[in-house]
Amino acid sequence: MGQPIRATLLIRQPEPLLTRTPVMGNKKVIAVAGATGAQGGGAARAILADPESGFTVRALTRNPDSPAARELASLGAEVVRADFDDEPTVHKAFEGAYGAFLVTNFWAHGSAAKEMEEIQALARAAAATGLSHVVWSTLEDTRELLPLEDDRMPVLQEKYNVPHFDIKGEGNELFRQAGVPTTFLNTTFYFQGFLQGLGPQRGEDGVLTLSLPMEEGKLLAGVDVADIGRTAFAILKGGAPFVGQTIGLAGDHLTGAQYAEKLAAALGEPVRFQSVPYDFFRTLEIPLAEELGNMFQYYGDFDQEFTGARDLNRLREINPGLKSFDDWLAENASKFELS
Repeated sequence: MGQPIRATLLIRQPEPLLTRTPVMGNKKVIAVAGATGAQGGGAARAILADPESGFTVRALTRNPDSPAARELASLGAEVVRADFDDEPTVHKAFEGAYGAFLVTNFWAHGSAAKEMEEIQALARAAAATGLSHVVWSTLEDTRELLPLEDDRMPVLQEKYNVPHFDIKGEGNELFRQAGVPTTFLNTTFYFQGFLQGLGPQRGEDGVLTLSLPMEEGKLLAGVDVADIGRTAFAILKGGAPFVGQTIGLAGDHLTGAQYAEKLAAALGEPVRFQSVPYDFFRTLEIPLAEELGNMFQYYGDFDQEFTGARDLNRLREINPGLKSFDDWLAENASKFELS
């Protein structure tokens, strides 16, 4: 296979919306996609927690009556129904907004093709409604560093190394082609993953063991998922200088052994690190094992490029409250279930 096929989006540029006032009261409206999810919820809460910012939230959700949606409404958000599979609802949700935080959820269906359809719908709606600033939560297209002809990892869904990375990276071009003023926020591994099946497990000898498909000495960039929303909010407040920029996000860069050491300090008992071979991890009977195995191999094989694109000093200038792994553990150590 040759170079990855780039998505195309044919769309007529919208006329300037001179008569539209993108404010609610005296505040600019930020439409937040997936507002009841981890990333969107973080963005919505960050905006709502700063009443002096000049922004307010329009929370997009498939189910405005869900407990999470009602909670956002109680915090001051305008909650509206929007379904990426029903594009007119997305257009309506964007109308009159100043900007948006946009994210799609590959894990809801596991299909790169479906995620591309969702990205297309978002890009078309953002262009058609004349949004002034979009923060698009995205990821690197791994095929730019790892051609599909490279046989170090299996090709998935016919044309991807890591579908949930590659399709978002491919989707970046849709926003550019549509003329949407966009900041591309490249995310990374969530610290929350350690609470969702990737945390330390007690070995047969009774010692907690952090088993990850990471080679010794390789770095894994991680972030508190709430910092995705907080950083997006900071970018929206920063405005025009961030339009067109790509910002790589992380809260810490650590090796597997360093993650284990910090977990041990927080949990109050030893935690050893065990490196799991990528090929073995891909055979595990867990959902999307090949996808995750390829993801971790990309992190490892290209750790200098991936980690190097995430400047922690610059990120803390943008978001001074950005949490390190130690910060995150101080708030979350009690949530680990250790048998």
